[in-house]
Amino acid sequence: MVNRPYPPTVEYNTYQVDTRLTEGVIARRFWAYLIDLFVIALWVVLISIGIFFLGLITLGLGWGLFFALPLTALIFIVYNAVTIGSPNQATVGMRTMGLRVIDPATGRGVSMLAAAVHALFFYVAISTFLLWLCDVLVGFLRNDGRFIRDLLTGMMIIRVD
Repeated sequence: MVNRPYPPTVEYNTYQVDTRLTEGVIARRFWAYLIDLFVIALWVVLISIGIFFLGLITLGLGWGLFFALPLTALIFIVYNAVTIGSPNQATVGMRTMGLRVIDPATGRGVSMLAAAVHALFFYVAISTFLLWLCDVLVGFLRNDGRFIRDLLTGMMIIRVD
């Protein structure tokens, strides 16, 4: 009888990320976030214009939707989930800055759910300065520039160019 481990283990090739691909990522992430803020602000403005005209058409009843406008924070999470979970693996700002999101274990893209959770962690952290500071500090201390939210969701942001 051969001595085999139980349960049987499967040997997978591990993907190794070249550390040169993570150099300068933190600064690029900052600029990418500003670009994404502009894109999302544009969407909020377009929604606001739509609500305004709906209010005109409904003789003021549609303007009640302005109270729901703060719920557009969900747009941030959906925006990140759809763009990062897409084949492009990046938001508009990330693509502009030459960044892409990968799973460091496989080198492939991440799921929309992981991207949505990542965005949720970001907005929770940014709502509390101390959490955000710890998140960013970890990124500066690590060689690969991964923040706490990146580690929790199994993501890595690399340069494409």
